[in-house]
Amino acid sequence: MLTTSPCLPARQRVAAMSIALSSIAAMAIVHVPAWAQSGPAVKLFKIVSARDEIVVGVEATQLVAGAGPDVGRFASGLADKGQLTVWQYASSKDASGALVQAPLRQVAIFKSDTVRIEPYSTPLPIRAPAAAQ
Repeated sequence: MLTTSPCLPARQRVAAMSIALSSIAAMAIVHVPAWAQSGPAVKLFKIVSARDEIVVGVEATQLVAGAGPDVGRFASGLADKGQLTVWQYASSKDASGALVQAPLRQVAIFKSDTVRIEPYSTPLPIRAPAAAQ
């Protein structure tokens, strides 16, 4: 623990403490876990139709290759194929009781029924479909 001498003027003590705290903060920022550096393996989207809306998850490998935002690549894939089978996602509790976004069931979405596709963000961890089975 950093201790400062009571003989130091108040400004020097404050400066010494701020340097110590900033170095601790810098170390915390530099040490980012590998899973936090890359984006999630599953991207969530809200599918809006004339009847209802659902949240679906699409694995990054299922998105159409190319540049641009994920929502545009997902919409292009749906437009090209006409229909996609994806996982519907919902909030649920995992084995430890923590809330997560988890796959609920597989659903087919059709180009003709889809009015709008939006990116969906959540503060909850996203569980991959393989972990749900």
